[in-house]
Amino acid sequence: MGRNTRKRRMPLAAKAIAGAAALALGGGGLVWANYYASAHESKNDAWGGNRTKAVNAQVATISCPDVGQKLTAVPEQARGEVDGELATLDQQITEAYQRLATTRDAQAGDASFVQNSILGPLKDRRKVILDRIRLEIDRAGGKTPGNLDDLAPCTGTPAEQDQTDAGDGEAGQDTGQNDGQETGQPGDNGGQPDGDGQNGDGQQGTGGQAGNGPVAADFVDITTVQPNVPAKPRKNRNASTGTFTTRCGVNANGNHNTDNVIVAPGVANGAHHLHDYVGNQKIDAFASNDTFLQGGSSCQNKDDLSSYYWPVVRVQDGTQDFDQDADGGGKEGNVGRILKPLQAQIKYVGSPTGKVVAMPQFLRIITGDAKTTTNGLANANAHWSCTGFENKVQLTEQYPICPEGSRMVRTFAFQNCWDGQNTDSANHRTHVAFADERGTCPSGFKTIPQLTMRLVYDVPRPTVDNGVVTNAYAVDGFPEQLHKAHTDHDDFISITTGGLANKIANCVNAGRSCQ
Repeated sequence: MGRNTRKRRMPLAAKAIAGAAALALGGGGLVWANYYASAHESKNDAWGGNRTKAVNAQVATISCPDVGQKLTAVPEQARGEVDGELATLDQQITEAYQRLATTRDAQAGDASFVQNSILGPLKDRRKVILDRIRLEIDRAGGKTPGNLDDLAPCTGTPAEQDQTDAGDGEAGQDTGQNDGQETGQPGDNGGQPDGDGQNGDGQQGTGGQAGNGPVAADFVDITTVQPNVPAKPRKNRNASTGTFTTRCGVNANGNHNTDNVIVAPGVANGAHHLHDYVGNQKIDAFASNDTFLQGGSSCQNKDDLSSYYWPVVRVQDGTQDFDQDADGGGKEGNVGRILKPLQAQIKYVGSPTGKVVAMPQFLRIITGDAKTTTNGLANANAHWSCTGFENKVQLTEQYPICPEGSRMVRTFAFQNCWDGQNTDSANHRTHVAFADERGTCPSGFKTIPQLTMRLVYDVPRPTVDNGVVTNAYAVDGFPEQLHKAHTDHDDFISITTGGLANKIANCVNAGRSCQ
């Protein structure tokens, strides 16, 4: 059932792109604050620069179909190569976005520049990779989607469209968890009001210290948001009511990398953003199931070798961190001071409808979607709140501005239904699922302990004034995703020794509180 990944060199295309990006950016990150030049509306901003407010609709970001999510039936023997090609697609998008960010003068002088010089060539390069993916799947006896070529074109998204619906009272809110509650499926609703300082016209540019977000509309004073957390499902008499807490620290030793061994095994910088790692200490792009077992752990329970990793949060206060000139860091628009969580609570909880089975060894789960700015919110599972508000307000599409004395909180509830057979799937989603609103798993799926995580941060309080946010904070992400709150996500690999997986399940089923 385990999936062994093998070492692969970085594709030549990725190496070329990385070199081109370094030349284009001069090693200093994306700097294009005067993105929408308008001399009569310039304003000194919080970063010490002279930011101009957008008045013209220009291309703000690049939207490409997420090919990986469409590939649900890749044969096991082809997945390594296909994952590598998918990582190349991500690298191509990054290169195109960086070219978009550094050719503003050319775009201003030629209305067709973006299409002819960025989007057209990107389509051609994507088509080459899609053909390779088709070949790899066919060689392994699989079948690719018939419309694979339709996924080659990308579009340029204008500034008016790069804002979420969060400020109009119609936004869908994912409210499936609070402080360790048992459910956490995406797609629930609950509107939230306009954030302080929003002008609602979609003309704020893409903002941020590196020019790719966040913007004022991405923040809301949490005290102005109506309660939106639903009641927990009612427990029946067969419910598994116990909890198992594992204490793995807050990454005080600074264990970081920009890889993602689940999505892009064997590919350096496959995530294009920085992760905090707790638990297993040997997780990078080139780790395998065998490596995992040799990794050691930051957890107090040394039988817990599981890997818990999430994108870092940064404060964009004009400062730089150690990776300002690095891939996945400043060179890809992830800038500012990295915040270490004050607390990182990792807890396994049960089901309101019945007992759970133990997680299989090497089970991989990703919750949330790092590409919601282009994919939409179908798989969004971000939850942002503040201490004192967690049981009342959970935000998916905006970052909270917490009142004095309150701290920012990120929470996650992972999928708690498993197909009973696979530790991963081609798109890293279909082997697991969320229980429904009553806590019932889909037909054919088994209920497993639900992993929940609660991260608490001491964040300098952002302020919004005349459409400009000061002391903005944001989650790391792919550069073209504009640091939106709904791109937050979390990753997990279950790795245990000494029968710990069974101990967790037995504790939860018995209604005990264990650690």
